Amino acid sequence: MLMTRSHESVTQSQFGPRAALYVTSALHTSGADLDALEAIAADTRPGRAVDLGCGGGHVAYRLAPHAGEVVACDLSPDMLAVVAETARERGFANIHTREAAVERLPFDDASFDLVATRFSAHHWRTLEPGIAEAHRVARPGATAIFIDSVSPGRALHDTHLQAVELLRDTSHVRDYTVAEWIAAVERAGFTMQHVRRHRIRIDFGTWIERMRTPAPLVAAIHALQAAASDEVRAYFAVEPDGSFLLDVMMLEATA
Repeated sequence: MLMTRSHESVTQSQFGPRAALYVTSALHTSGADLDALEAIAADTRPGRAVDLGCGGGHVAYRLAPHAGEVVACDLSPDMLAVVAETARERGFANIHTREAAVERLPFDDASFDLVATRFSAHHWRTLEPGIAEAHRVARPGATAIFIDSVSPGRALHDTHLQAVELLRDTSHVRDYTVAEWIAAVERAGFTMQHVRRHRIRIDFGTWIERMRTPAPLVAAIHALQAAASDEVRAYFAVEPDGSFLLDVMMLEATA
């Protein structure tokens, strides 16, 4: 019998067995974007906040000291179990977990004072329904923070990035451009406030190990990097071991 696999099941199979690695991942546990997000939460003191596509829960852990309640929402029950355990260990009794796809949130309209997501949207089936749901559950005037890896925009660089991302992780959908993000956020009804961009170094060894990418696909990534033009290799600052620079965006908006 032919078995069918939905995008959601592919994503769960990719991340569920690796949940603990995302709690300890240096790339995910720190960063100027997390510091900025926490500063916003400390200033706004949301009564209720939600971390969409929470992964290892790092946004939730930063929000918890400044919010009345934080809901960590993810597609993977394994991820949520690890987040719940970590929250208990860290004494965050106000973090609760909820299993759901971002495009179909099980929350009432206007039920959160702060909506945030980090390094999740490039796995969503489609971007705009997720952003529309984020707007639906945000109270009028609520702050929304969207953090994700982004495409450089130029086709030459974009094609290389998407190919490398997909070879490493088959649940990857797309790194969108900043312009695409702004347009989608505004179409959903948010009012843009700020966009910050920075670059992070992706250490190839830990990047591959965290996803446990099969050896043939690792070899394909190396082959793609080696065959790339000097212009592409220079833009991504590709190193001899495959490490490279990745563009990241933090977008702040108001519902």
